[in-house]
Amino acid sequence: MSAHGEPIPMTSRRAGPLTGEAHVPGDKSISHRSLILGAMTVGETKVTGLLEGQDVLDTAKAMQAFGAQIEKIGETWHVHGVGVGGFLEPENVIDCGNSGTGVRLIMGAMATLPIVATFTGDASLNKRPMARVTDPLALFGARSYGRSGGRLPMTIVGAKEPMPVRYATPVPSAQVKSAVLLAGLNAPGETVVIEREATRDHSERMLAGFGATISTEDTDEGRVITLQGRPEFVPQDIVVPRDPSSAAFPVCAALIAEGSDVLVPNIGLNPTRAGLFFTLQEMGADLTFENMREEGGEPVADLRAKFSPDMKGIEVPAERAASMIDEYPVLSVVAAFAQGRTHMPGVKELRVKESDRIDAMARGLRAAGVQVDEGDDWWTVHGRGFGDVAGGVTAETFLDHRVAMSFLVMGLATNAPMSVDDGQPIATSFPIFEGLMAGLGARIERT
Repeated sequence: MSAHGEPIPMTSRRAGPLTGEAHVPGDKSISHRSLILGAMTVGETKVTGLLEGQDVLDTAKAMQAFGAQIEKIGETWHVHGVGVGGFLEPENVIDCGNSGTGVRLIMGAMATLPIVATFTGDASLNKRPMARVTDPLALFGARSYGRSGGRLPMTIVGAKEPMPVRYATPVPSAQVKSAVLLAGLNAPGETVVIEREATRDHSERMLAGFGATISTEDTDEGRVITLQGRPEFVPQDIVVPRDPSSAAFPVCAALIAEGSDVLVPNIGLNPTRAGLFFTLQEMGADLTFENMREEGGEPVADLRAKFSPDMKGIEVPAERAASMIDEYPVLSVVAAFAQGRTHMPGVKELRVKESDRIDAMARGLRAAGVQVDEGDDWWTVHGRGFGDVAGGVTAETFLDHRVAMSFLVMGLATNAPMSVDDGQPIATSFPIFEGLMAGLGARIERT
């Protein structure tokens, strides 16, 4: 049963080659941050290319609850912010839907203000651990009261007199880092975050773009990020690059569907996000970057993906995990069609995503005739090569959008169709997935 209504079973099957251009949605990470940072700015920030999935729309509603004015005129979103430290106390509970990014970043942004806010989400979000964010926020002086295990619904009592913090993140997490940096905006002095493993750096790039004084230094103890508190933010005009995590699906589909040639324009290639594309190239995928350029401080290119029947399994470097953590489900599908084993270490974070993604993908792959080995923080897919993956089963998605899309991509190349029990969660991150894939020639239908 889906969190928002009746489940939507879906099936995909082999058809002709995938061809054409895939215009994927705007980057979700940058979309969330555009709204939150715009709300913390005095004046008008304009955002084009915003991802209009439910997660981001929930963040927009939350920013309105904290006092920002947000409206869409034509294709542009206009955010009239209240300034750093200007959030008002919300009148009602803030519902962040399915979005772990949204709730954790907003908690950080309000934790150093003398206001109280209560957060909730859907059934999936309310199971996810929040202590990884509330623990560092407590160092600033914020208090949190949630359900057992640090779960939502949760009330955050912001710090009246916040202290600056020096915090080493215990696990690589861009959400935790970003929450601490956003909290540091309204603390005096310098807030410092130390990451042993670098994670996606959209927050650092965008904080600098809005006018914060922030520096990053690689040292023996890791990456040290230093933020000066209480900056004056300057409104921005933001063009959101298209989402590499969404691009992963048409790209991977083109690699495994016979005869395909797909162009995916204007994809963000931030090095902290683009690990999947380099991994696919190492496997022998016919994947090229065209028209390399920079937009809004972020590297961007057009990706061309062609059918690649001779890919080989590889050892994916553990240190690359943070730059492709959301892409392992669909990588495991590509690995099934490669020759030999693809070993993926350093991925324990996958166990605590919207679902346990290793478990969810391993079950479906095994049912479809692919051998998968797994441990706490690693898994191995034993590829069968092109044309030798059976399919013919219904995979359980565990209300996880990326699991659902991964198995639907898989069915485009398996010998028998692949089904998923519920495709409804896809709308949280990629509402145009069905139409976009159909436009390329894919056969994916609701059943």
